[in-house]
Amino acid sequence: MYEIIFLIVLALIWIIFASIQDLRKREVANWLSFSLIIFALSIRFFYSFFLENFNFFYQGLIGLGIFFIIGNLLYYGRMFAGGDAKLMIALGTIIPFSLDFLVNIRIFILFFLIFLFIGAFYGLICSGFLTLRNFKEFKKEFSKRLNKDNKIILFVMFLGIILIILGFIEELFFPFGILVFIIPYFYLYAKSIDEVCMIKKIKTNDLMEGDWLYRDLKVGKKLIKADWDGLTKEQIKEIKKRYKEIKIRQGIPFVPVFLISFLFLIYFWTTGLWNSFW
Repeated sequence: MYEIIFLIVLALIWIIFASIQDLRKREVANWLSFSLIIFALSIRFFYSFFLENFNFFYQGLIGLGIFFIIGNLLYYGRMFAGGDAKLMIALGTIIPFSLDFLVNIRIFILFFLIFLFIGAFYGLICSGFLTLRNFKEFKKEFSKRLNKDNKIILFVMFLGIILIILGFIEELFFPFGILVFIIPYFYLYAKSIDEVCMIKKIKTNDLMEGDWLYRDLKVGKKLIKADWDGLTKEQIKEIKKRYKEIKIRQGIPFVPVFLISFLFLIYFWTTGLWNSFW
């Protein structure tokens, strides 16, 4: 139990630092996520080595692999920025609290349900004012995306319904089915907010490394693409030579959602209330 407490304290310290950095600079340094992975796996390895049982270490590797897939899906689905995805991946080495793989899968599902709920609530608060100010544009964008992707959305929702029905046979499928069912609407809402409410025109002198271009930008004979990884220092120098103002995408600082969700997970785990979800 002490090893789990140590991992939890380690994660809390790292997430708090990441939250402060995200609130101040709208970015999360790579070294924070990478160092959390290294420290967490090192703790798991040495603990397993002294006990001569590497199951505790293997569970951390499995969690890392699962969260790596999820983090990349969220990143390439453009729901997460790079820093958020890497922090999510790093948490995969922390959250396997049990030596039982199936128990850890349930903990993962619980964490994502908490994360989705907190993230949605947090996003509503942060973006609500902007949505109200741009309600007509938001409604138009949401309807356009809903009509455009309706086949994919219906397929995912149908898959979610199947999993929910299977949940009456095996309880493990039920919360996962709910998660699958609500993801399309969460995705549409997030994309519509991003397109309508998160676009800002700024002076090129105020550009920072990692800022996201709204659209591809032509600089002389070169084309700087609106890459999800953001602008590099070299690209910013080139842009400043040609433009005084450009449009960029601005996201909301999302790392505090990780902190709040992780605290809720710890509470449910330590009090035993997490069992009530199953």
